[in-house]
Amino acid sequence: MNAIPSLSAANDAVRPSQQARFPFAIVGHVDHGKSTLIGRLLHDTGSLPDGKLAELQAASDKRGGTLEWSFLLDSFQAERDQGITIDTTQIFFQTRRRPYVIIDAPGHKEFLKNAVSGVAQAQAALLVIDAAEGVREQSRRHALILQLLGLRQVAVIVNKIDLIDFDPARFQAVADEITAFLAELGLIPQAIVPISARHGDNIASRSDRTPWYDGETVVDLLDGFDAAKPATEQPLRLPIQDVFKFDHRRLVVGRIESGRVKVGDTLTFAPTGKSARVASIESWNAAPRIAAAAGQSVALTLDDELFIQRGHVAAHPERQPHLTHEAVLRLFWLDSAPLEPGDRIGLKVATAEYTVAVEGIRAVIDVDSLNRQVADRVPHNGIAEVLVRSRQLMALDLAEEFARTGRAVLTRNGDIVGGAVILGRAGEATLAVEPRHLFSPSHHVTRAARAAANGHDGAVIWLTGLSGSGKSTLAMALERELFARGRQAYVLDGDTLRSGLNSDLGFGPVARAENIRRTAEMAKLFADAGLIVIASLISPFAAERDRARAIVGENFHEVHVKADLATCEARDPKGLYARARAGEIRNFTGIDSPYEAPERPNLVLDTAEVSPEAALASLIDYVERAIAAKDSRHAARA
Repeated sequence: MNAIPSLSAANDAVRPSQQARFPFAIVGHVDHGKSTLIGRLLHDTGSLPDGKLAELQAASDKRGGTLEWSFLLDSFQAERDQGITIDTTQIFFQTRRRPYVIIDAPGHKEFLKNAVSGVAQAQAALLVIDAAEGVREQSRRHALILQLLGLRQVAVIVNKIDLIDFDPARFQAVADEITAFLAELGLIPQAIVPISARHGDNIASRSDRTPWYDGETVVDLLDGFDAAKPATEQPLRLPIQDVFKFDHRRLVVGRIESGRVKVGDTLTFAPTGKSARVASIESWNAAPRIAAAAGQSVALTLDDELFIQRGHVAAHPERQPHLTHEAVLRLFWLDSAPLEPGDRIGLKVATAEYTVAVEGIRAVIDVDSLNRQVADRVPHNGIAEVLVRSRQLMALDLAEEFARTGRAVLTRNGDIVGGAVILGRAGEATLAVEPRHLFSPSHHVTRAARAAANGHDGAVIWLTGLSGSGKSTLAMALERELFARGRQAYVLDGDTLRSGLNSDLGFGPVARAENIRRTAEMAKLFADAGLIVIASLISPFAAERDRARAIVGENFHEVHVKADLATCEARDPKGLYARARAGEIRNFTGIDSPYEAPERPNLVLDTAEVSPEAALASLIDYVERAIAAKDSRHAARA
């Protein structure tokens, strides 16, 4: 046996309070020696409490065996009796470089759920493989979990090298096998270390029984892992936990998952698109703060009375979450009942909870071969990629961009039934918002000057309603009448825009949201130029119309062109309802995709109840009154 080094002096060099603990997981097949490795790591780095070694020796003697380092970790009696780890265990130690938290993930197949939850917290992982047994099913399964959870700092520990008489050829055979398997996953092990956890070979010091190995020890390897970028340096993510009314203030409360926020910052609340400035950062029974950072719970007051609720996400405008009704998930299914298309499950992301329907199963991944298989269900302990859809607009981060908010918990009937990482949005191009250094020029012609020249201010009249409700007919009639009255008006019709500016967009939820965003941006420019813009779009979701309102600003006027589905389907001017009923068009608003009627529109025109002429008269009257009020304001300024 190697001499046991003592690194107790190192424990005085770095205090846990001075440096964040580096979390890493130890995974592998049952009985390959994970707990033994951890026990030995604690001992060889001088991290065991006084008297713990004697206690360990006594426990081993009581069972009539040799000293079992794994007894340090196996806290359940069932584990000691069966020799397996059931629960995920966390334990602390430190080296000369930094403090660590070890996540001991169970290797037994029946406790895969605990392994997943443990690994999800890690920044790196050690995959332990028995030198005699080689790569086993759970070795491959755990390697796949590492890859699916996005861990890229992975090293392989070939344990029990003493059982193969320190044979370099056998070690190399195991190393080649696991290297080839990891390569199929796109993983490159940072090191492959031969050890004997029981005897301490190559744990904290190099072993003289492996002269053919000239690589790192386990401790050296751990110290070489790179710590993740501090959460405080990442873009702001503040999931809203609740909103409280406290004396005269409305407090927006939540825990900052990443980034920083300070008084005066402009925050956008996804998925609403609404923005406000931070007026104060409150603290209970203490003076207000000027700033706060990741890991802190805060209560914000804003300079505007926005409708904000639990599940919304505060972010800086230049780097917001992705907004979508559909998402592609890579999930671990842990329920005994399989997951099938059409199932409705809960998707919990930070404080948000969405009800999603399984639109389809893209692939189930075979753990042994890594093949992507076509399947009509995801079995218990299965790993799959699925497409889900929510009727509610979701604010999501991708796992590759935000590790903390790019992961989700799956629920069914209130029970946790799986975990997931968010891969993307229904296979469409990601419309990421990246920081850009742009500067808008200052116009020398003011809005007041344009209004004076035109005789009216610019405005956006946003007509929303089901297909067949009469939006386009009203829009064109309104344009004609306003032009006859000397007004500068122009119609932005949805079909016209999709033939040109938005011809690159499809008709999925993400593309439809982008279609509305682009239309709103164009309408804003036209309105700023002094035109009355008449936008005619179905725009079925309230959140997307709210986003359009936020883009345009005070000149936005929402008009609900209302007609019940039966009336619209009877009209069916473009034949779209018939095609949707025949299954030729999917996700058609009113048939298999919802329409969210405006709750507080500026005007409602029920075309099922009134004639086109009466509806047009009401619309013209509204527009003229709105413009007349603005004309008066400009006159007052002059």
